[in-house]
Amino acid sequence: MLEACVFATIFCGFFGIILKKNLVMKIVSMDVMSTGVVAYYVLIASRQGFFTPILEKAKKVDYADPVPQAVILTAIVIGLSIQALMLVGVMKLSRDNPTLESNEIEKNNTP
Repeated sequence: MLEACVFATIFCGFFGIILKKNLVMKIVSMDVMSTGVVAYYVLIASRQGFFTPILEKAKKVDYADPVPQAVILTAIVIGLSIQALMLVGVMKLSRDNPTLESNEIEKNNTP
């Protein structure tokens, strides 16, 4: 059930990127899709074990792998920087165009 919710989040973001015409909504949809991908990665990585890899008395315990946690933190930081860069690009486009609709921008900039 949790996997279905995560996949629904990914598909909502994907279809938002395709179907929305406003550039800000495309950026928000991309953020929703990347959040779904991060959630899916966390969901898969958390099934290995629930305990942190710290020395304990119990030796026969399934430990959670810390490497996916580091990868996810890196993905979150990279996603945030890409989103900020795209928003700056949209701000530059908004100075030259009265609208942020992609089809109107294409019409205005086509020779």
